Amino acid sequence: MSDEQAIRKTVLEILGGIAPEADLAALAPEANFRRELDLDSVDFQNFVIRLCKALAVQIPDRDAAKLTSIEQCIRYLK
Repeated sequence: MSDEQAIRKTVLEILGGIAPEADLAALAPEANFRRELDLDSVDFQNFVIRLCKALAVQIPDRDAAKLTSIEQCIRYLK
C-alpha cells in the first residue's frame, strides 16, 4: 500500500467514525468533506486529533484548515 493509499484509507476510516451515516463511497476526493458531511467545528477538531494520532503526526492549528478534502489531506500529509 502506498503512502497515498494509506492516508486515504485512514482519512476515510476517521470520517466514518465521526459521520457513520455518511456515504463515503460517494464522496469525491476533491470535495470539501466538512461541508458535504455537515461537520461542525467540534467534529472537524476531532477529525484532526484522530488523524494526528492515527498517523503519528503533528498538525499545527494554522494548517488544520487546509485539510478539508481527501486530496488536500493526502497532499499535506505525504
